[in-house]
Amino acid sequence: MRFITVLLSLICMIFTANAAKADRRVAFVVGNGAYRNVAQLPNPPVDAKAMAAVLRNVGFEVVEGTNLTRDKMTEKLLDFGKKAQGADVAVFFYAGHGIAISGTNYLLPVDADIKSEMDVKLGAAINIDLTLDQTMSDAKVKLVFLDACRDNPFAAKIKSNSATRSVSVQSGLAEMKSGEGTLIAFATGPGQTALDGQEGTNSPFTRALIAHITSPGVEIQQAMTEVRAQVNEETNKGQLPWGHTNLIGSVYLNPAPVPAPGAAASTASAPAAVASSSPGTDVELEFWRSVKESNKPEELNAYLTSYPNGQFKSLALARIASLENGPSTTTRNLTTGIDPATFTAESNQTTEDQIGLDKGQRRDVQRRLTGLGFDTKVNGKFDDDTRSVIRRWQAARGYPSSGFLNKLQHKALLTEIVATTAASSSSSDDSDDRPARRHSGGGGRRSAVSGGGGGGGGGGGNPGAFIGGMMHGMMFGR
Repeated sequence: MRFITVLLSLICMIFTANAAKADRRVAFVVGNGAYRNVAQLPNPPVDAKAMAAVLRNVGFEVVEGTNLTRDKMTEKLLDFGKKAQGADVAVFFYAGHGIAISGTNYLLPVDADIKSEMDVKLGAAINIDLTLDQTMSDAKVKLVFLDACRDNPFAAKIKSNSATRSVSVQSGLAEMKSGEGTLIAFATGPGQTALDGQEGTNSPFTRALIAHITSPGVEIQQAMTEVRAQVNEETNKGQLPWGHTNLIGSVYLNPAPVPAPGAAASTASAPAAVASSSPGTDVELEFWRSVKESNKPEELNAYLTSYPNGQFKSLALARIASLENGPSTTTRNLTTGIDPATFTAESNQTTEDQIGLDKGQRRDVQRRLTGLGFDTKVNGKFDDDTRSVIRRWQAARGYPSSGFLNKLQHKALLTEIVATTAASSSSSDDSDDRPARRHSGGGGRRSAVSGGGGGGGGGGGNPGAFIGGMMHGMMFGR
């Protein structure tokens, strides 16, 4: 009987792991700050970069953009809408200017030039309600974060050009109600304005989101309670995030690991172990990876603001000093010698096949990615794990992010780390199939909505061999 119980437990673990891997998580992350016709906002692009890194770290495919025009923003939204169809979790994050006119909220592209209410309604701004309905309605769980509650920069123009009729132009954004399976969170209350933060840092709201929404084992509504508390304290009660939720289940962006069978006796000590394992470590690592090669001091300062005592503090300070005082001979410019077409050329299975990579060359690609901090297994197989790492590398370099390579991207990768390949290539083939060192937590996809045991399961290994080995051990001993 005990044997059957253990066997069933193992089968359940495998199905749970496979279900977790099957979760589809998609996010739209945009920060608009370089406005052409009104005062610029320095921080939204920094906010978007940090949020994109945090979400990728817990398994999201991110449609990302900064300082987008109306056309570019529409293009990104169409892409997001396609990817969000049938997704388990869809996240919408926007930082930048937003306006509320007659109770309807709009997001502002950087090329917006609004002189009247008619300009808004004819498409100069993006209607939030319609956008969310068109892009996210098919997702099972919808999370919306709007860090767009600044003063309406076009308010005076709109009012002066509406003398013949009454038009309501609000400060901040108007109240919104969420539909089933949706959580909407604003940086501050309806009709109020939010702080943008010190230049080159994250806004108070985004900083709190980064700190809490992917904490291991923390349900999203509890995380938002902690977000409100942090912003309220940080702004001396000057800003209190507001939201509306209609979620119909518990949602975890980073579920706590499920104890293995037979570990019940140690369950009491598990919370203490989780609490002492620095929940932000993996988020910090992903944040650092996203900015470590940046040529913009404000992005590096954003890391220092979020992690004043972070493990990469000295590297960030050195990088900032190098940028301010001129590059040293050891500083590599990642764009030097890169064909400009690399930043626009699409990549897919066909373009990768055209490169003609054999197993040894695929191993070389994996070694190089690991050498850049994008850890993956060096086994010569471009499996789901490697595809995910390639996407992260592409996104960090500004290349079209597909998980597949083309000739231009492969050439750029070879050029990028010429100085470090000697060390990575010197390892023997005997070590090729060993996985590169990985950091625990957050990297794999997890079940989004609780119910029936979701949780951590990583993928890897042969389930049949695993069960067979366990059965042999239990039946025949050592």
